[in-house]
Amino acid sequence: MSAARRPLLTATAAGTLLCALWFVPSANATDQQGGVRIGVTGDGPAAGDRLAETGSRDTVPYLIGGTGFLGVGAGFVALAMRRRDRTS
Repeated sequence: MSAARRPLLTATAAGTLLCALWFVPSANATDQQGGVRIGVTGDGPAAGDRLAETGSRDTVPYLIGGTGFLGVGAGFVALAMRRRDRTS
């Protein structure tokens, strides 16, 4: 494979991944007829159904994980730049 085709292959792979992620369903609660209702409290329509209180969100794991992935990504970029400089 020639070096000229690598960016095209990378762009195609990234576009395919983004298109696949577009169709990943979300986990939203619904009030529609026949829909699944997740985390609903109350005894029926007369009680004024509301979503259950789940408490505060613990964002620490997400921050640690996001920072870790950012660091790994930055490491890959730095490695690619060093390899590019060696071949030039």
